[in-house]
Amino acid sequence: MSGMKDTLLMAIDLGTSFIKVGVYDAGSSCVTVETEPVKDYRPAPGIFIQKGEELLGSVVECMKKAAATLGDRSGKVEAIAFTGQMSGFMGVDRDWNDITTWSCSLDSRYMPYAERQMKELKDKFLCIGGTNFPQMAPKYEWFRTEYPEESKKIAKYLMISGYVIGKLGDIPAEEAVIDRSFTQWTGLADVRNDRWSDEICDAVGLDQKYLPEIVNSNHVCARLNKQMAALTGLKAGIPLVSGAGDKAAGCLGAGIVDYGDMIFEASSYGEVSCCVEEYRPDMEARRLDVIPSAIPGDFFATHFVAGSGITLDWFMNTFVKHEGITTKEMFAQMEQMMSGIKPGCDGVMAVGLLGGSSMPLDGALRGMWMGFDWSHSREHFYKALLESFTYDFSLSVRSIERLYPEYAMDSVKIIGGGAKSPVWSRMCADVQGKTYAALNREDVAMWGAALLAGNAVGIFGELKQAAREHVTVVKKYEPDAKMGRTYRKYMDLYDRYTVELHEFYKHLQDIAHAAEQEGGGLR
Repeated sequence: MSGMKDTLLMAIDLGTSFIKVGVYDAGSSCVTVETEPVKDYRPAPGIFIQKGEELLGSVVECMKKAAATLGDRSGKVEAIAFTGQMSGFMGVDRDWNDITTWSCSLDSRYMPYAERQMKELKDKFLCIGGTNFPQMAPKYEWFRTEYPEESKKIAKYLMISGYVIGKLGDIPAEEAVIDRSFTQWTGLADVRNDRWSDEICDAVGLDQKYLPEIVNSNHVCARLNKQMAALTGLKAGIPLVSGAGDKAAGCLGAGIVDYGDMIFEASSYGEVSCCVEEYRPDMEARRLDVIPSAIPGDFFATHFVAGSGITLDWFMNTFVKHEGITTKEMFAQMEQMMSGIKPGCDGVMAVGLLGGSSMPLDGALRGMWMGFDWSHSREHFYKALLESFTYDFSLSVRSIERLYPEYAMDSVKIIGGGAKSPVWSRMCADVQGKTYAALNREDVAMWGAALLAGNAVGIFGELKQAAREHVTVVKKYEPDAKMGRTYRKYMDLYDRYTVELHEFYKHLQDIAHAAEQEGGGLR
């Protein structure tokens, strides 16, 4: 590798709110990171769209900023790989024109179709497709039904990375690709065999000629074309590597590559994932999806909580924020204030699923605090939210342990904003009886994409070994058995509440919906 010390690799993170471009050298050091906002449109409740050309413009501008920062070194960029959003839907015509706009998981217009498909295909989605919550399958039916004339123009249905690769590259739309790590949340794939499912595609009426080719995460899909090279300031012909979704790329970048390795990403959409050799559907609790790994043939048993980190931000902005205080200061203040609170928050419990439950699927669930009285303060309510998320993730860990008893899962790596909270890290360790380990890097998804870029062009050899070499543990939290026993009593209650309270949440929403339809409200 010494002869390649000047070689640079570019990772492009296609986020919901921002595009991020990171450039790395062959030793895993980040040379520069640039960001560019992405415009979105929210014309009515439930509608959230992003126009393909505008999104591409943000990508190009971000690449241009990175190239300008690199200066003469921009000529050393030898490969570009992609990561980012893992669920959504986009249709393009034969000239790569955006027909549908990019519709991510926040665009909920498709939900009636998803609910109907789930009634008919629930077990097939989980057993074959690997998901409790399909996206592309119902969005395809929604667009075909609601926009029949526009749908006739579509040549391919894509994920956002496939669109960006097509626009930056030199391939016809007929050769569009999707890497294996994105396939599960389409709901259309046979995830075990890295192919589209005849059974599911036939059931939703989708001809597979409209779907992209499924490729590995280190696949060279295209090369940077001359027009885009001129716009970005990079050299033409750079290989464009498929890369992987942010969860799969993050697992690679964090070194979660051996069977039984487990990671907790405490971020906007918190997630726990375990590297496994084969996919075993969680038919009993339905708490797990599967993500095909960036390593061909491997998988991640995974559970996410929609908007867990967003909920914590909401709490800070609603109950803690005041003039002159920064976000960092708010979290530090609450960390200090809740550090002395015992397990169970002196009798306060929470349900933190403000966006409902994805695994198991229950769109009626929302937030709740219960058991509080005049003795409780803000920090009790905040810690109760953290406990609720810990219980939700820990119940999914139980499912992983039940399905994969052959793995020794005695430690968990923690990344994301929550990794900066000793209280939360210790809580997770206590509840699960596992050692929690914080890592030396926060950029695991982009670094994972850079690893894939380097592997595709021969800079890195065997991916698992390369991933292990570039990440280290910087702090460990050991479990306290006594605390764990107390926490788990509350966790059992949480498990019951999220089932038994379903009807109450549903009645509440039905009443609110009826009042809205009748024009009820302030006079």
